[in-house]
Amino acid sequence: MLDRVDEMSLSGWRRERGEPPLSEVHGSIAVPKRPGLWRLFAFMGPGYLVATGYMDPGNWATSLAGGSKFGYSLLTVALLSNLIAILLQALCSRLGVASGRDLAQACRDSFPRPVSFVLWILAEAAICATDLAEVIGTAIGLNLLFGIPLEIGVILTALDVFLILWLQTLGFRWVEALVIALLAVIALCFGIQIALADPDWGQVIRGFAPTVEIVRNPDMLYLALGILGATVMPHNLYLHSAIVQTRRHDGTMDGKREAIKLATFDSTFALMFALTINASILILAASAFHHGGVGEVADLGKAHELLNPLLGSALAPTLFAVALLCCGLNSTVTATISGQAVMEGFLRIKLAPWLRRLITRSIAIVPAAAVTIAYGESGAGSLLIMSQVVLSLQLPFAVVPLIMFTADSRKMGGLAAPRWQIVLASIAAALIIALNMKMLFDVVTG
Repeated sequence: MLDRVDEMSLSGWRRERGEPPLSEVHGSIAVPKRPGLWRLFAFMGPGYLVATGYMDPGNWATSLAGGSKFGYSLLTVALLSNLIAILLQALCSRLGVASGRDLAQACRDSFPRPVSFVLWILAEAAICATDLAEVIGTAIGLNLLFGIPLEIGVILTALDVFLILWLQTLGFRWVEALVIALLAVIALCFGIQIALADPDWGQVIRGFAPTVEIVRNPDMLYLALGILGATVMPHNLYLHSAIVQTRRHDGTMDGKREAIKLATFDSTFALMFALTINASILILAASAFHHGGVGEVADLGKAHELLNPLLGSALAPTLFAVALLCCGLNSTVTATISGQAVMEGFLRIKLAPWLRRLITRSIAIVPAAAVTIAYGESGAGSLLIMSQVVLSLQLPFAVVPLIMFTADSRKMGGLAAPRWQIVLASIAAALIIALNMKMLFDVVTG
């Protein structure tokens, strides 16, 4: 009854809210009524699934290329991208909790059908680009650890559907637990590698300071956009606004305010953790490759090969491969859930998760297999970076609607985002659009 009252009070939507997002897990995790740490703990989880998308194999390729070619200079882009991500994911939490809609449903319920259809196509393209990075990254991880040829590794990635099926039978909390466990392994691997690399920490700190060289240098701008696209990913906005609704909290206005606050804390903390991982990849590349005199290394396999002689330890390349494989597996989980949310939200079509996953993965496997067969690891590395730039170009089509919805008090009621938040998000959106236009201009003019 309370949800119905809320629905009637939010009159800014063109259509009524239909079935809740990811209905099989919607409200499946109870929030304790007693205040304290247990209440906060109940909201911890969605942020880490979102953070996984900010450190996928595509991010590795762009961070490796950026660190090896330009040293620590692009750390400022990693920091800026992460701050933008924190802001946008906070808006996603607000949209999901306040309106009971994820971003896909909100687009469907607000825009004319042709506009909604175009946004759905763009969202699906973003998920396919993300999946392409996961296919290549996981295949490279299998190759580095077990010697499986890339072409076979690409095909084997389709089997991850069985992992998704098994996880979903256990419950959503188990999905979150696996993701967090794999993130812990990744953090441990990079912590040891950074210790072995022994970077110049003074230069690392200076690398977080902004520089106009990023805009002046087209090559640096291209990699900066790749880092931005790999960090602030379109599918994460759809994902977060859906999975934040897995919590069964108090539906009153005060209860929703508290849910927004706790969900925002969850995503902010998790994304700061993601920043440490992303910065570690770039620092490792800058210290081992750029300052080691190797030059640009965008190829994950080549990076793995060079770590042993440069760092003087046979453990370093193994840790690199383990972390890469964990990243690929983690990204598989989140891409599946976001793909499910996008299709159900935009089209109200429910597909079995395994079928949805096989369709998306098949679309990604074809170009990945073709490129790896034709060009090998170097072609796969270039394809990884290109996929991240494509994500950056598609990002405004998810960010702008998100800002529009959360700023509208007719849609959000008394839980519309504060003005300062909307102003900062609008500046971030304008920056993303301006950088994309600058890159396209550089490409056209050569």
